[in-house]
Amino acid sequence: MLPVIALVGCPNVGKSTLFNRLTRSRDALVADQPGLTRDRKYGVGKLGNKPYVVVDTGGISGEGEGVDVVMEQQVQAAIDEADHILFLLDAKAGATGGDEIIAEQLRRTGKPITPVVNKSENLERAMAGADFYGLGLGEPLPISAAHGKGVKPLINEVLKALPEPLEEHAEEEVGIQIAVVGRPNVGKSTLVNRMLGEERVIAYDQPGTTRDSIFISFTHDDKPYTLIDTAGVRRRARVNEAIEKFSVIKTLQAIEEANVVMLVLDAHQGVSEQDANLAGHILESGRALVICINKWDGLDSDERDTIKEELDRKLPFLDFATKRFISALRGSGVGNLYEAVDVAYDNAMRKLSTPELTRILEWTVQEHQPPLVHGRRIKLRYAHQGGQNPPIIVIHGNQTESVPAPYKRYLVNRFREALKLDGTPIRLEFRSGENPYEGRKNKLTKRQVQKRQRLKKFVKRKK
Repeated sequence: MLPVIALVGCPNVGKSTLFNRLTRSRDALVADQPGLTRDRKYGVGKLGNKPYVVVDTGGISGEGEGVDVVMEQQVQAAIDEADHILFLLDAKAGATGGDEIIAEQLRRTGKPITPVVNKSENLERAMAGADFYGLGLGEPLPISAAHGKGVKPLINEVLKALPEPLEEHAEEEVGIQIAVVGRPNVGKSTLVNRMLGEERVIAYDQPGTTRDSIFISFTHDDKPYTLIDTAGVRRRARVNEAIEKFSVIKTLQAIEEANVVMLVLDAHQGVSEQDANLAGHILESGRALVICINKWDGLDSDERDTIKEELDRKLPFLDFATKRFISALRGSGVGNLYEAVDVAYDNAMRKLSTPELTRILEWTVQEHQPPLVHGRRIKLRYAHQGGQNPPIIVIHGNQTESVPAPYKRYLVNRFREALKLDGTPIRLEFRSGENPYEGRKNKLTKRQVQKRQRLKKFVKRKK
């Protein structure tokens, strides 16, 4: 599993800013796609030399009775989950009474702690940390989360001491790994049992039965799979910290480990805010996705139309995902899930040729030219594949940094349509500069030149 780093500190010290910097996901997690709870935000760290989970917490004052009880419980849950704690401090405010109380509480946890002095961009290193040595937590490390100063060296230093993520099994042993995620009581465990054909896991409607994700390897039609059954993720107001404090972190880790995610929704309850937040995390992870709308058999035609409209309205960013309407309890539609999973996985892992991608790009640009920027037309010249799971398409041209978001969506839709990449997101990367392959097709290699010379000599001898 991925190591966990918790951000803790008083209000307004820059925890969320550092969270955004570490996850590189401001738009997805904090603005348009908020985290799973309002009190704790979870994301997968993208800055650093290996992956990890970072947990943002609400600010606490450390003043005992003055601290909101629920907030303190949420912060304590994040601390319990963490392998390392970053204690954020404000260089401009200096050490406060609240910092001292929090430091004392953190020392009692026995967990590794790094004091981080934020907002120190205009201060010398020694001056920035001088006020915080008295906290007794070791050398304070100055950073500027807003400007990125010192953040990468900080996280790399922390990651050195953290345990390595568990080595993944070979694909030949586990096959396609499928994470089954969703809110409690939507039918996840019932669906897992139905797919396995046996009561392999407990289908429960009481929270807390499962704390860890359960990995179950099996074969279907002589093809290996691994199902990952996860604990249901509840709304903040319904979380019992003592029982379910690990459910969110385990679900995030399951999503990261999976090849394909199956998001289970309850057709009777519709699409909730929690469903949308989970979907946002899946999109951020880049995993292939199958949306399973469960308990479909109990709805009439009008209710079914309403649910389909709600899916399009509330989850428009998942237009790439395959949707299947099922009844896990009765088994209707469950058999078709394997085909949907296989297609989504194959598309996520597909190798795409440079000539094919470039041809699609040329057709797309001819159909609808990029816009003008400062009187100059953006030029997109050629494309090639930059990665898999999800497919990454790298587009080269001029002024590519100015390609607007609507045109990017247009390109993604055209590539998806032409390549039939259903079930997986597509990511675009743009690079500006000259085409290094331009004109190469008109140049002959040394071997081709020698072959032509031999052919000319042969023709002369024949004459």
